[in-house]
Amino acid sequence: MAQTEAALQPLLTLLADAYEKKAWHGPNLRGSLRGVTAAQAAHRPAPDRHNVWELAVHAAYWKYAVRRLLTGEKRGSFPFEGSNWFPRPEGDVSDKALKADLAVLAREHRRLVEAVSKVRARDLERKPAGSTYTRLRLIQGAAAHDLYHAGQIQLLKRLAPRG
Repeated sequence: MAQTEAALQPLLTLLADAYEKKAWHGPNLRGSLRGVTAAQAAHRPAPDRHNVWELAVHAAYWKYAVRRLLTGEKRGSFPFEGSNWFPRPEGDVSDKALKADLAVLAREHRRLVEAVSKVRARDLERKPAGSTYTRLRLIQGAAAHDLYHAGQIQLLKRLAPRG
């Protein structure tokens, strides 16, 4: 891989802090999901409210969507049909099923980071085709989105029955 432009390094650090690296603000998205069981992840705090599992897949989808905007890739490569919100669990409330969906989140994160590392610094303030936001805002937004949902997950875990 070509050497990453220096202007991208703070953005790559921001994405890492929001998703997987130890950061001063507390749990990141991956950390908020660590140790969650399928039963905890499937628990709904109230009818018609999202659960932890759905938040994780939703975060994966938006990493995919931002990557697609950055690369110009066509729709259709996300592993689940639909967009934005995906009902979870789909029948199988098992740790294996949850782990498979969390693997999608991890893969989409890696693919987003790879796409960001290929953005040219001079293009950060330009809007990619199909977006009303610049590449810079999309990348910053992807990190903020992870942190927003990490906080929600932390609260939902406290609401889930223990056991």
